[in-house]
Amino acid sequence: MNKLEPLAAALIDERDAIMASWRAQVRNLASAKSLDLPTLNDHMPVWLAELASAMRTLAAANEANDASIPLIHGLQRFEDGFDIEEVVAEYNIMRDCVHDLAEDHGMTLVDGPRRLVNKVFDDAIGAAVKAYTEGEAREVQRRRVEHLAFIAHDLRTPLSAITFAAHILEQRLPGTTADPEVGKVLKALKRNARQLDGLVSNVLKENTHLLTELGVKVERRSFDLWPMVEELLQDMQPVAARAGVRLLNYVPDELEIRADATLLRRILQNLVANAITYTPQGLVTVGARECDEQGAVECWVSDDGKGISRERMHKVFDALEKDPAGDGAGLGLAIVKTFVEAHDGQVTVESAEGKGSTFRFTLPRSTALKAPAEKVPG
Repeated sequence: MNKLEPLAAALIDERDAIMASWRAQVRNLASAKSLDLPTLNDHMPVWLAELASAMRTLAAANEANDASIPLIHGLQRFEDGFDIEEVVAEYNIMRDCVHDLAEDHGMTLVDGPRRLVNKVFDDAIGAAVKAYTEGEAREVQRRRVEHLAFIAHDLRTPLSAITFAAHILEQRLPGTTADPEVGKVLKALKRNARQLDGLVSNVLKENTHLLTELGVKVERRSFDLWPMVEELLQDMQPVAARAGVRLLNYVPDELEIRADATLLRRILQNLVANAITYTPQGLVTVGARECDEQGAVECWVSDDGKGISRERMHKVFDALEKDPAGDGAGLGLAIVKTFVEAHDGQVTVESAEGKGSTFRFTLPRSTALKAPAEKVPG
């Protein structure tokens, strides 16, 4: 006779009560306190049914082919922000609930039945922990690749500024009276800047295929947008001066935004750098406005440069999409799209050949203050 058949039947009949008891205890785990009911339950009710099936057939977890549920559960708990001890605790809490159910029905789990029940739980914990640790390892690797790729791309702007500064110094130093050592230093500076740019380009090429697949994590905070844009434009002034481009900040000076400041700076830096490239001897402006009652903000970068051909308009945000006439890596606008969408926003472009381009992006659910009439900073 199958001694676990009554317990299996009780698991099915009293599943709601068992889940309620389990939830009450799991809620004490730090990572579970704020979860809604479906997320807290996850796949546990389904796994309980499979546990009952294993009891009825006297099969261990691996023989019952039910390891997929703990695998999914373990990965989900990693995404929910649990630590690995909490994942193990969830199953041990359920184990206690099952033993309490057996006692309530006058059943004592000993010998074979006890070993089978514990094996089902131990196998489930093992599968969940395996999935959790694999997810954790992928996240660490993803962050390393993400950090390297984005930092490498962001290095291109200061590198251009260094190269340009060396060029200006070389031009302004009188060739006949300059210290020969100074000339050697300047040439070494330019040579090393070119080599570093080549290394950066190689890193970008090796990591490009991962950029649009990354799940970027956004850390939002509230800050004034105008000072951030002003500082960015000042940092990019050497690059703009080299191309004869004027940079203007049209952001209202009392506009407060809620976003990831680091990611937003990179978005604007890439858009402004792109605009400078295609606007020699022209004008690039950065603006923003509050665009709905919920406090969403729209930002834009406009130029009066060459514009984008109709054939390229639909693919400018694709990774590795390079302008045939340019020398970029085809990553700047792909990064913009990735970071904007990480904020749950959208990015668009309006352009016509010979008339310039305007890139716009929205940041929804931002906290923005009502700004006065727009003004142009001096």
